[in-house]
Amino acid sequence: MESTPIENSKGSWGKEFTASVVVFLVALPLCMGVAIASGMSPEKGILTGIIGGLIVGIFAGSPLQVSGPAASLSVLCWANIQDFGIETFALIVLLAGAIQIVSGLLRLGQWFRATSPAVIYGMLGGIGVLIFASQFHIMVDDSPRESGFQNLISIPEAIYKGVVPTENKSHHLAAYIGLLTIASLILWERFRPKSMQSIPGALVAVVLASVVALVGGLEVQYVTVPETLADALDFPQMSIFDQIRDANIWTAAATLAFVASAATLLTSVAVDQMHTGPRTSYDRELVAQGIGNILCGVVGALPVAGVIVRSSANVKAGSRSRASTILHGVWLVIFVVVLPSLLALIPTASLAAILVYTGYKLVSPERIRALKAYGRNEVGIYFVTLCSIVLIGLFEGILIGFGLSVLGILTVTTSLHIDVDPPCDEGRRDIHLVGKATFLKIPLLAKELDKLDSNKEYHLYFDKLTYIDHACLELLSDWGKQTQSKGGKLIVEWETLRDRNNYSDRLKAFRDDEFDDAKTEKDPVTASA
Repeated sequence: MESTPIENSKGSWGKEFTASVVVFLVALPLCMGVAIASGMSPEKGILTGIIGGLIVGIFAGSPLQVSGPAASLSVLCWANIQDFGIETFALIVLLAGAIQIVSGLLRLGQWFRATSPAVIYGMLGGIGVLIFASQFHIMVDDSPRESGFQNLISIPEAIYKGVVPTENKSHHLAAYIGLLTIASLILWERFRPKSMQSIPGALVAVVLASVVALVGGLEVQYVTVPETLADALDFPQMSIFDQIRDANIWTAAATLAFVASAATLLTSVAVDQMHTGPRTSYDRELVAQGIGNILCGVVGALPVAGVIVRSSANVKAGSRSRASTILHGVWLVIFVVVLPSLLALIPTASLAAILVYTGYKLVSPERIRALKAYGRNEVGIYFVTLCSIVLIGLFEGILIGFGLSVLGILTVTTSLHIDVDPPCDEGRRDIHLVGKATFLKIPLLAKELDKLDSNKEYHLYFDKLTYIDHACLELLSDWGKQTQSKGGKLIVEWETLRDRNNYSDRLKAFRDDEFDDAKTEKDPVTASA
């Protein structure tokens, strides 16, 4: 990824101003679209964008990162609102913010990044599928179904409604607007003039769709907004804090905090790769996100997170400091206060179409190809995580992905091979332990040893072994004694491990307790592990 050098911010206010306008134009349609996808009114998304700019932007540990409502959180938000209601959801967002602040103060920022890319990509892919499926129905002026899987399998029904005109229904008209939006977005991204590179495709698509709907007098659903920004504020009642003892509330808050933090810090990594300035302070970024989410919970808005689309637009537009991020929040305030009537001209189907396209891009073939280079296991974890999120749920899917990645680590870190050389002329056979011998591999080790004839002479080598624990040593000791009792010999070549400082003390203590070195050298029959 190409990096942009950071210049001195002094005297660069012109660039910051221009970049802030670009970010504002990118953020406006996305804020409203994510809010609708989350099951809330559009102004809630704009309110989150304002907090992301004016508050998170001031305290952020990644100065060039732009925060606001994130598409990757919309599925989780929608599920929580369906399960707990909007008022309780405000408490969940507030608690998630508190968890993020505590995590930042405990310096856990780097640990949020200690997640397998296969799980993260699978999570984003699963979220992308759910966004695509739910917004496909809204794109034809229909209502999403009760679950992500139902949304997915009922897409053919939504296509039928969008293709076949129905009396007194606007499904087909909304579908035209949605298709026009997606086509405009794709064509603008591919063929936009060089002089207009800073104008975002989402804005062009929404404006074009709004003009067509207005000129054509199309009777489709439009965005509804309050008369003033103050009307968008929805302070929670004190009674909702009575639910703070509910374990389900804390589970929902912890899940939201994790997903929001992971999405934010991954975005921070990507933003750092785009420029050569100061690197992100992950703990400070977590605290800033936590402050933002507490405020979002207090005013009844969507949760805030770092978002890559707005952040990359910010860097590419020439921003060199946090001033651009803060200013874009100012423009959101001014627009909502001065020109709220313009928002009412936007068809809901147009915003949903942008999210359909966003969901499609989250299921990225490039990511799958990148994971394939690291082995089939990574690809398998990706698809299992994605499918689990779609079929079972976001929280459960993430846990399954984590479990598989940990299992994969255990498989790799406890890999053990037992190589037994063919018999020599004297009937001697050499045994080489390769890898790591831990208690998890005792069944394999015992099975391979039991295959050997007990009345033969064996030499055991550790030169290809990187680790061995007490349990395996005990097994080797028992097998050596059993072999000796049946007329066989086991000679342990201790010198093959003698130079390895990590294990010499442990093995010496074990040998001193179990075996006689002098006897081993004179009488190889009794040499044992």
